[in-house]
Amino acid sequence: MTPIISVKDLTRRFGDFTAVDHITFDIEPGQVVGYLGPNGSGKTTTIRMLLGLISPSEGSARVIGFDAASQSQEVRARTGYMSQKFALYNELTARENLTFYAGVYGVKDEHRVDELLEQLALSSVSGQQVRTLSAGWRQRLALATAIVHQPQLLLLDEPTSGVDPTARRDFWELIYDLVAEGITILVTTHYMDESEYCGRVGILNNGHLLALDTPANLKASLPGNMWDVFPGGGGIDRTDLLLPVLDVLDSTPGVLRTSLAGDHLRILANENVRQRDIVSSLDRGGISQAVVKPTDPVMEDTFMSLVAR
Repeated sequence: MTPIISVKDLTRRFGDFTAVDHITFDIEPGQVVGYLGPNGSGKTTTIRMLLGLISPSEGSARVIGFDAASQSQEVRARTGYMSQKFALYNELTARENLTFYAGVYGVKDEHRVDELLEQLALSSVSGQQVRTLSAGWRQRLALATAIVHQPQLLLLDEPTSGVDPTARRDFWELIYDLVAEGITILVTTHYMDESEYCGRVGILNNGHLLALDTPANLKASLPGNMWDVFPGGGGIDRTDLLLPVLDVLDSTPGVLRTSLAGDHLRILANENVRQRDIVSSLDRGGISQAVVKPTDPVMEDTFMSLVAR
């Protein structure tokens, strides 16, 4: 199967700063691929190069069979793009915005606007000016404008930033519906939990693509086992002990990484480290009430481990 996106040694420099540094990956049609990384890691710069909005300093990108740099018009005609800042006109209604973008893309089907308003549950707000809509409604409308021309590929740049958790969940349901219709989706995010919704996840940091695989495989690649450590034990709130426990764990042989997680700590330890080893170390450090439990890794654990390496 021919990749819908094929990137080789893609690099972009701004003066002395390298925003994207020799990344290589392929994306097959029909996938949801997450591009995960903190702000400033190079996610948006990658998206802009895939769309041909900026040219690479080195390397190449082919999108839907076209060279992104030299055939950008062909790429954009077949690709939907939803930017971080929703490109909507506040004084126009939801319907007027969607009608405008349909015209920009040369959509001839006069029923397409009504079809999308119904599909994305926007009919009830179609007559409202965009400036009166909540962030969740504006998010849906921005998605509608990105797919009004029925693209093969959809590039979403941090589409859930600034919306509430309920709207985020609802938005991901819309993404699944679009994939079921045959659209391939590349979505950037800095929310670690959202990567769990993707078929494959690329982890980006400081312009480097550290890994690209399924969430399960990425978490399985951790070099050790995860443990939760509750300082008080027995449901007792002892958050005052978090920092002393952190100091003890950081000096415990075999412990690779320690991090705060609300009212407890999470540690990554070598496979030869057992529960009794952690408890004994805490006892020697004067922490006698702590409870240590094995736990499953989450994507944040994987991200932190890859960055540390």
